[in-house]
Amino acid sequence: MLRVGLTGGIGAGKSTVASRLAEHGALLIDADTIARDVVEPGTPGLAAIVAEFGDGVLAEDGSLDRPAMAERVFNDDTARSRLNGIVHPLVGERTAELLATAADDAIVVHDVPLLVENNLAPSYHLVLIVDAPADVRVRRLAESRDMPERDARARIAAQAEERQRRAAADVWLDNSGTPDVVRSEVDALWTERLVPFEANVRLRRPAPWGRTLVEHDPVWQEQARRVLDRIRLVAGERAVRADHVGATAVVDLPARDVLDLQLTVRSAQDVDALAPALTDAGFPLADAVSPVPDAVLHGGADPGRPVSLRVLVDGSPAARRALLLRDWLRADVDARAEYARIKREHADVPGIADTATGAASAAETVGDVRYAEAKRMWFDDVTAKADRWAAETGWTP
Repeated sequence: MLRVGLTGGIGAGKSTVASRLAEHGALLIDADTIARDVVEPGTPGLAAIVAEFGDGVLAEDGSLDRPAMAERVFNDDTARSRLNGIVHPLVGERTAELLATAADDAIVVHDVPLLVENNLAPSYHLVLIVDAPADVRVRRLAESRDMPERDARARIAAQAEERQRRAAADVWLDNSGTPDVVRSEVDALWTERLVPFEANVRLRRPAPWGRTLVEHDPVWQEQARRVLDRIRLVAGERAVRADHVGATAVVDLPARDVLDLQLTVRSAQDVDALAPALTDAGFPLADAVSPVPDAVLHGGADPGRPVSLRVLVDGSPAARRALLLRDWLRADVDARAEYARIKREHADVPGIADTATGAASAAETVGDVRYAEAKRMWFDDVTAKADRWAAETGWTP
């Protein structure tokens, strides 16, 4: 099962994206709809709200007077927390019931208005954000809900800022144009990313990644941060630290477009115990033997963001070395230029192959071995220099 989080600001047109995903076959779980269902007349949820806030929040027909309730909590953080304390657990229970009915090969899209505000992004395999400029959203709210401009702008201001949404977004869908434009983007997303992502998660296989060296991409840092947030959530107290390492973690270095990540845990038992949970979270065990001593290698199942994750026990010399060489390269311009030259000279294998599982042609395999050996030899030669830098600067992992 693939779990996809969908969110966007009020008036951004999230429902257009949700409907298109449902047309493709996604199981849509709408948090707003569930939130309404759990406080219908006769439910324990509505009874709890009345007990907390009084009969003044009821309409004449005995249902929840939503405008009155919204006015009561909109500018009162304490009242809003009391309301959320009643509704959110009920929504969570109902969501779990719906998830339990999903097929093994389901792509579940969870439409959550406050996904960013409640820091829920790491709990999904992928997060989709729908956005549009504020003026477009205000106009839509006036047309679809007859909402006054002042109220619309107040609602928009009360939600997450664009900066916060972008930080959480694995996929950013600009819905400022006509509905056909964003629907076309969703069609491509479904075919090219969501369907293969689900299959990879279900079949416990890493996605293939490109073997061609590319110039440094600034987005690698943000992508790594989001992936590491998911890994930390899965690892919980077993994790000592989780880091972005390798060439994609160093500005100005060319690299293959795969994020090298490193998770250090407390014991060898933790390495084994985390394997099933990491697999379910989209990081299945890789068939290839890890080039790092004493590390267990996982790959990323997302075809849109290839990942190589090594899991090691805290205190491993290999874990320290990866962090040391990363930070030394970040600090030493000449070393960084020399390493870039080595990489460019030996990364002469074009095309795409399944590096995570070792599926490659004979020529590609030979090229990979030559590339890896050239890097290994260079690092062996410069590790002493990096150690001296660490001693001189007081560096620690």
